[in-house]
Parts: sequence; structure tokens; C-alpha cells
Amino acid sequence: MRKDVPTGVGDTTITGALGDAGKGTGSRSLSLSPESVTCGCDGGGAASLVPTRHLPGEPAPTYDQQNYPTTWGADYASMTRPLCNGACWLCLRLWCLFGGLSAALVTRNARPNIVLLMADDLGVGDICCYGNNTVSTPNIDRLAREGVRLTQHLAAASVCTPSRAAFLTGRYPVRSGMASAFNLNRAFPWLGGSGGLPTNETTFAKLLQHRGYRTGLIGKWHQGLSCASRGDHCFHPLNHGFDYFYGPPFGLLSDCQAWARPELHRGLRVKLWMSTAALGLVPVLLLVPKFARWVPVPWKVIVAFALLAVLFFLAWFSSYGFTRRWNCVLMRNHDIVQQPLREQRVSSLLLKEAVSFIDRYKRGPFLLFVSFLHVHTPLVTRQKFVGHSKYGLYGDNVEELDWMVGRILEALDRERLSNHTLVYFTSDNGGRLEAQDGGAQLGGSNGIYKGGKGMGGWEGGIRVPGIFRWPAVLEAGKVIDEPTSLMDIYPTLSYIGGGILPQDRVIDGRNLMPLLEGRVSHSEHEFLFHYCGVHLHAARWHQKDCATVWKVHYVTPKFSPEGANACYRSGMCSCSGDVTYHDPPLLFDISRDPSEARALSPDNEALFGSVVRKIEAAIREHRGSLTPVPQQLSVFNTIWKPWLQPCCGTFPFCGCDKEDAILSTAW
Repeated sequence: MRKDVPTGVGDTTITGALGDAGKGTGSRSLSLSPESVTCGCDGGGAASLVPTRHLPGEPAPTYDQQNYPTTWGADYASMTRPLCNGACWLCLRLWCLFGGLSAALVTRNARPNIVLLMADDLGVGDICCYGNNTVSTPNIDRLAREGVRLTQHLAAASVCTPSRAAFLTGRYPVRSGMASAFNLNRAFPWLGGSGGLPTNETTFAKLLQHRGYRTGLIGKWHQGLSCASRGDHCFHPLNHGFDYFYGPPFGLLSDCQAWARPELHRGLRVKLWMSTAALGLVPVLLLVPKFARWVPVPWKVIVAFALLAVLFFLAWFSSYGFTRRWNCVLMRNHDIVQQPLREQRVSSLLLKEAVSFIDRYKRGPFLLFVSFLHVHTPLVTRQKFVGHSKYGLYGDNVEELDWMVGRILEALDRERLSNHTLVYFTSDNGGRLEAQDGGAQLGGSNGIYKGGKGMGGWEGGIRVPGIFRWPAVLEAGKVIDEPTSLMDIYPTLSYIGGGILPQDRVIDGRNLMPLLEGRVSHSEHEFLFHYCGVHLHAARWHQKDCATVWKVHYVTPKFSPEGANACYRSGMCSCSGDVTYHDPPLLFDISRDPSEARALSPDNEALFGSVVRKIEAAIREHRGSLTPVPQQLSVFNTIWKPWLQPCCGTFPFCGCDKEDAILSTAW
């Protein structure tokens, strides 16, 4: 029996006490009514909001809400007495202005270039720097070695369309209508649909565009295209803050290969074929009694059933029968350059465009968002990488992805932009466990984490790589195990690019720079909510006074076959219907049990009731901040509409290839 998230929560109050944080002897406690919750760490593990970069023996500085120093100790003040006369000071100031501080001014205060690298369906366990020893990823590992690696980096959704919407806007997808209420279409299934990222949403590209950045998107979009007519392109990247777009506005899927096994709505297609066969059999069966003269069946009845079968077939085959032509399209800005796209060449074209963008706008500042097609099925891999890894075709595809990352980093090095460029690498969601071809695994590894793509609550579907590199600003080789989100990129880029966050809406992301730079040691996220479509499946609470992270599950998918770690029979787990509701919810201490293997209960966890009540109060507050919005993934919006179908040529005879120039073998 379905149980909604409980709403009856007692009064909750929080009190905190800090010792002498400057001496490292402080202790913090959190007390709640009617019960008390205390952290599982001692005073030594208490969070410090004070940077460590101050002189030994000197009192630590205090900071305001923006993390700027307000007062320094008296000993430090005594150090600021004049050491030379006015002429000396003049020379010193001139040296600071034109010499010694120039590098700091360039790297930290000037607006950097920004390169965002997002893989498609890459599991957090697919990269060497996250523990994989079967696949070679030296270039991504280099980013981690030269930058900051996040180990608890979370997507706002476990499938691409809503996750990318949250990434672009800094908001939970349910706020923009980019979350689905249905299991079938949790991402846009057709390029010729009428849903998309609403035009009233402000992306980070638009914020930076207004600050003088040249903005480009190379690769997958999957946020819709047109609203009312084939050419209006109301959801196009160029209407969301990007100055330049090159790539597939939909993405890559197995249907893009001429003879590959269908991926889009595979189960539904089987049912449609069976229904067509059943309808087509009716007029044939009616002919038997007519010619045997058992029953006088009118010809009108036979013809009517035959016509019904034909119309039914045409109604669905006009879309599903031409998926490759309708969805697999390559565009440059508003123009179609390939339809259908040539999947064997598209990755090379995307890489060439990304490097060209860097060369074109190297005088900056620029924002380049490279949205890779790797490692989504059908795992199109160039020949020189086939058989290169120990993990089959999927591993080969991961290594090609790493090579492409390396080429982009080489372009930055060649133009001497590396020290003045923030590079960020991530994935839109966890690896898809159900992607298989016979005995071969075509999906990724999510490491020790349970579940995968399509599972809104389990860690494997939402925990993704997160690597930042900004030389001279971010400490090399640093690892942060604090809850962070893809939504945090939005306010972070706004901060470093000098943008102003919209004040007329809720922004769920948090600026990561204080955490990345070490000015604070705790993430600003106290609560994070994990949706599967529009359904809230789980939530986590990161206690402010220590490293403890609690996570509750109200809904979990039913794995098939039983005992498996995924939904192999259906191809992807459901958000509703074939799920299990938990009352009381499942509770895990993620900080001690990241694989979610040991559920806690009132019998083995004294804080169970208090923790659950605290999270339920946060859920109520979160739901109170939601406002009704048009549902972009409604049934009507996700139906294929011929009048919205992008077409190179005269519809329905669509097809062209304007990218027939031979690529250099270097690409």
C-alpha cells in the first residue's frame, strides 16, 4: 500500500556551542526536541570556518558572511608598523602594482576562462582517480592531480534531461517543470516534441554572456528544440545564453546506428508490433467464414478492419520506424549540417569544433561547455581504441573519452591559457547497469555505490565525478569529501565570472569557491533532496557540526531479477508503480556506510527518530518553496509532432550532409 512521505514532525530546535576554535579544542553539539542528536565526531573533527593560511602563533582571522577578513589579532597588527620611509613605500607599491602581485591579480581577481567537460552516463567507478584499475584515464587523472577532486558530488537527477536542466539553472528540475510524472518518458524521447527548458529560466551561460563572456556549447543538448513550429527553436541553446552551438540537439543512442538494436522505447515497440499483427489478423480471419460461406461477412466490415490496421501501423511507424532520421541530427547554430548524423565521425567533428572555439576566443574571457556523447550507447569508438582496454568496448570508449579530454587540455596548454582557465569535469548521472548486449556489459561501473542510472535515490545513480582545476588558485591534489551538487556550478560560475544571481527565484546550488579554496571546510548544503521524476525518493542531511551525513529512503525501486543490483528485465527502474514504499523510511549513515549496505533502525540506532523527524521538517520546508509550473515532460509534449520535426530538405524527405570535408588523420 502506498505511503506518502510522513508529515507529522515534532517541534525541532537547534542549539550549538563552540569552544576556542582557534586552538582546535572546540566541540559542537546539536540538540533537538524531543530527542537529542549528537555527531559521531570529536572536537578534533569539528568544522573550522577559518583558513589555515596565517602565520604560526598568530590568532586566526575572523570572517564575515562573504568570507572576507574583518579583524586580525593584535600581534598581527603590530607587524604592520612602517618599516621604511615614504620613498621606500612608493617603490614597494609600484613593485606590487606592476610586478609581484600581477600573477595573483591575473589568476584570482580577473575573470578566468571556463571549460566545462561533461560525460554522458559515465559511472564514478570508471575513472582511475576514483578507484578503477582496469581502465586507463591519464588525462582525467591529471586534472585530479593538478586540481581538487570531490568524492561526494551529486547529480540532481539520475537521467540526462532533468539532470542537465538542473546543471544549467542551479535549480531542482521539479522547479522548472523538467521532471516527469511518468515512467516512460523521463527524458525527451523526440527531437520533434514540444517540451524543453523554459525560456524564462536563466542559465549560467546567459549570466556570463551578460558579463562579456563568449559562450559556446559543443555536443549534446537534450533540452528541447521547438515550441509551436519547425523553425521557431525556442528551446535552442542560442536562446539560452550560448553564442555558438555545434552538436546533436538530441544526443546519441543506439537507434542512430542503421542496424543496431533499438534503444528508444524498446518494450513499447514490441507491444506495438504485436498489436499491429493482431489487428492485421482480424480481416484475414474474417475472410475464412466469408469464403467458406459459414457467415455472410460484409466486405465493408473486412475493409474497415484492414484500414484500421493500416492506419494504426502508420500512426506509430511514422515515428518509431524513422528514429534515426528524426532524432539523430547534427546542427551548427540553427542550421542542420547532417541528417542523419554519421555516428562514426561525429566525435571527431565535436573535438575539432571544441579546439577551434578555444583558438577563436583565446583572448577571452570565454565559456566553453563540451558535452561529450561518450560513454552513452551505442559506444561508437574509433578503431585505434578498440581492444585497447581490459574492460571491453565500454572501457575502450572511456579511454577514447579520456583522450579527447587530453586534446582539449593540450589546446589550453598550447595557447598558454591553462593558468587562467577553470576546468571542470563531471558526468550527468551514474553509469547505466542495464545496458548489455548478450553477455557484454555496455554500461559503466558505479564503484562501491548501490544502483545506477534511472534510480533517483541510490548513490550509484546520482554520485558522479567532480574535478576542478584552476592553477594558482586551487590547491593541487586536494580531495574534498563534502556533499556537493551539479547545481552548485551555477552560483560558482556566477561568482567567478562576476555575474549576479537572479533574485526572483529559488537557487538551490551553492557557491563552491570558499570550499574549493579552503576558506571553509564544510559544504553549505545541509539538506539535499533526491528525486526520481517528480517523486521524492530520498533525502540527505549533512550535520553542520561534523562530517556525519544521514540519508533516508522513502521509495526504492524493485530490482529484477530479485537479488540483482538493477532492473534488467525492464531496462530501467521505475519511479512509481513497481517500487517499494518505506514507512518508516530506510536510514543510512552515508559517512560510514557509503555503499548503503546496512540500513539503520530504531533497534540499532538510538538517533533514528530524531534524524528522521529533522529530515521530514526539511522536506516540508522544501515542498513549501515549490510553485506550480507547466510540465515540459507531459504526455502531449513528449509525443512526436511532424510539424515540429527539424528537417534538412522537404519534409518528410529529410536528409543532408554538409560536413563532407575530409578530417585530418590527426583527428
